[in-house]
Amino acid sequence: MVVMDVLDVLWHGVRDSFLMAWEVWWALVLGFTISAIVQAWVPRRRIEGLMSGSGPRSVGWATGLGAASSSCSYAAIAIAKSLFQKGASAVSALAFQFASTNLVWELGLVLWVLIGWQFTLAEYVGGIAMIVLMTALMRVFVSRRLEEEAREHAREADTGHRHRAVGEQLSWRERLASIQAWSDVAHNFRGDWKMLWKEISIGFLLAGFIAQFGNGFFEQLFIRNAPAPLPTIENVIIGPIIAVLSFVCSVGNVPLAAVLWSGGISFAGVLAFLFADLIVIPILWIYRKYYGTTFTIRITTLMFVTMVVAALIVDGIFSALGLIPTGPRPTRADIFSSLQVNYKLALNVLGIVIFAAMIWLTSRRGATDPVCRMKVDRAKAVSKEFANETLYFCSDHCLHAFEAGAQRAHPLPIEDTANVR
Repeated sequence: MVVMDVLDVLWHGVRDSFLMAWEVWWALVLGFTISAIVQAWVPRRRIEGLMSGSGPRSVGWATGLGAASSSCSYAAIAIAKSLFQKGASAVSALAFQFASTNLVWELGLVLWVLIGWQFTLAEYVGGIAMIVLMTALMRVFVSRRLEEEAREHAREADTGHRHRAVGEQLSWRERLASIQAWSDVAHNFRGDWKMLWKEISIGFLLAGFIAQFGNGFFEQLFIRNAPAPLPTIENVIIGPIIAVLSFVCSVGNVPLAAVLWSGGISFAGVLAFLFADLIVIPILWIYRKYYGTTFTIRITTLMFVTMVVAALIVDGIFSALGLIPTGPRPTRADIFSSLQVNYKLALNVLGIVIFAAMIWLTSRRGATDPVCRMKVDRAKAVSKEFANETLYFCSDHCLHAFEAGAQRAHPLPIEDTANVR
């Protein structure tokens, strides 16, 4: 009997995870496609040069570049670290991270589909509010001296591979007709999915299985009947803590946010949960590696404060404007939906076609970098002949890493090392 109960829970958890994924599949594909087009066709080199300061102009550029980037939290912090190494201020680097994980297309689309347009709008408004708050509070938490120490630490840290800039110097009309230009899009599309598929899958699985607990489980976590504003304040603190402990970030935390909303967390609590994807435990360890312990503690505290305060500000604004949903919360059936012959089926089939076309294009024109395992376009990749085989690399950095590894595995004879320059 116990075995049957366990199997029943497993079945319903997996089923609900699949149904939620089905609910948002078309939005995910559309969002990643738009993001890939922007990454491939919008030049970045000149923009990066405008981010060295900490004033409104550099922060604005960082916000714009972040919004045009992938929603992957891990990619966001890697790019931000690279910008920080090159001279961008800590304010600009964090603004890039906030924008890259809160102001992107795919996140807004999935939120809209699952729990409503109000959350999409609140996510975008909150992302901007966090950037403004972070800019204003930076020097309260991080001194200029600590910032420069962190920059030196970042320069000494393992930099990892750096991908070549993609896109061609073509007009938009020429790009639409260019296979090479669409190959750039496809490779960005595939790269984003490769970075995020685990996060997204874990997010759906967590949502599917946590949904089996029922609303009674959440009523024990969230204060609901205390005098205002205690429930809202408690929720915006508990929301980020749940996010940190869930290990899920980027688009992957949206399904769990939908379950939390169904379970009784406040509007502000949902927002604080969504904002907290930059302080999950694996990312905190990466910050420590990049910037050192002290800087990591300071910026984590800064981000937590800005997330909580931004959620409260947006909640207050939306309450005043009457934009917070007041109707019945979505039920489990609403969130997890069902397979039906309707417009959603047509959109999901279209999503499957687009996904397959992008993957096919990268398979036809691409090769796998033997160092970082990224798919690269053979026509644009760095290549090297090795053991009668042509190898392709995403960047010179990965090529040099491969050559160093090959040298360690097959060192030159002692008498030949004198000829190496």
